[in-house]
Amino acid sequence: MLNTTRKVREIYENIQRKIFYMIPEKWDELYLYASVIERFGDVETGELFFYYIPKGIFRKNPVNVYEVPAKFNLEEAEYLRLVELLYEEIKALRREFKTIYQEKPWSNLTISIKNMKFFVEYNYEELQSSEFDSYQRHIIWRSKYLNKGIEKVNKEEREILERYEDSNEKIHRVETYEEQIYITDIKNMVDYDTENYESSQNVEYVSGKNDKKRKNQILMSAEDDEDEPF
Repeated sequence: MLNTTRKVREIYENIQRKIFYMIPEKWDELYLYASVIERFGDVETGELFFYYIPKGIFRKNPVNVYEVPAKFNLEEAEYLRLVELLYEEIKALRREFKTIYQEKPWSNLTISIKNMKFFVEYNYEELQSSEFDSYQRHIIWRSKYLNKGIEKVNKEEREILERYEDSNEKIHRVETYEEQIYITDIKNMVDYDTENYESSQNVEYVSGKNDKKRKNQILMSAEDDEDEPF
């Protein structure tokens, strides 16, 4: 398991607080994906999405973070500001890794929160040279973490998953970290405090309508370069 530092643990806690704050209902599990790619001029681009499983006796369908505003009648622009702030924490985490290890850091991560545990899987895939595009990686990721196996998807998605299984891309360096969730003073309702908000650069947001279609919202930089959390 990956070693960590006090600063990294502080960022983990900030990530947890932001996630808990953004979900306005009780939930059992959450799975988050984020990537960070360094472009020319130290510009960081990437994508972020997460799904949570609402709390209930029976397992419910995962809720996409980008469906939350419509589901709970929230102001979409203000909610996306919270997504940006969460992505800023992810980027801060990656920069800290560069400082600690003095090597090329991870390209993407998956955060899982369930059974009061916080688990992070760091991947070192070469995303820029991948044979799979962002949408296809989204399908692959959902299959693995949201229990959407090959028998539960349509023909197009099945072909993507089969091609991935036959590829070498599933063989890459992976590191993990796990800790117990211990913060309990976070409201699980959105009341928007964005006074200290700072816009992030070039963040690609992935969403879905009924978990079938992909929609991108790209927030470009000014320079226009290319207490019950559960």
